[in-house]
Amino acid sequence: MLERHLFRPVRLGDAVAFPNPELADADGMLAVGGDLAVPRLLAAYRAGIFPWTVKPITWWSPDPRGIIELDQLHVSASLAKVLRKQTFEITRNRAFPEVMRACAIPSAKRPGIWITEEFVEAYTRLHRLGHAHSVECWHHGELAGGIYGVAIGGLFAGESMFHRADNASKVALCHLVGHLRERGFKLFDIQMVTAGTQPLGAKAISRRDYLQRLALAVSHDCSF
Repeated sequence: MLERHLFRPVRLGDAVAFPNPELADADGMLAVGGDLAVPRLLAAYRAGIFPWTVKPITWWSPDPRGIIELDQLHVSASLAKVLRKQTFEITRNRAFPEVMRACAIPSAKRPGIWITEEFVEAYTRLHRLGHAHSVECWHHGELAGGIYGVAIGGLFAGESMFHRADNASKVALCHLVGHLRERGFKLFDIQMVTAGTQPLGAKAISRRDYLQRLALAVSHDCSF
């Protein structure tokens, strides 16, 4: 058994490598330092790790881990009605940086700001190289909601979502799940279960189970 109580977050150097994610501390923090360059970000997501702050850069692998099973999305009767009415125009990858910046704006339910400009620049680089994607909801030509994340093989790692109109983020998530199913994705990671995602079917699994499923997902050949 790993001696987690003896572990302290590793300070990363220039090498693109991470310690075993199962060594993360009780809060899920694994390492400090490094950079947000594309190779390191991709290596992190392949290993079940993601960054959360920039000053300093910290790397996390929480236990348990939040996911949404792609065949178990829960759509309430009221949300199903909104989807049938087609209130929003749905697009993919039309406004990736705008979605990220909208997710960074604090709200009553999200008072903290963790998506800094450094994150926007880093994930926009991933987007330009085809590794990060967004789904947008538009209403009367205005961006009303959206969600973004990172895709590697059959993994989609959802990062954040926002809404400026009722149900817009939920509609974006529903369309994302449908798209991932159509494209043959195997794992939809949402990092942690929240009050907003639990009613949609989000659930927590152990980090060990997550890492086993992740290894199969990232080796799967599919594209967003």
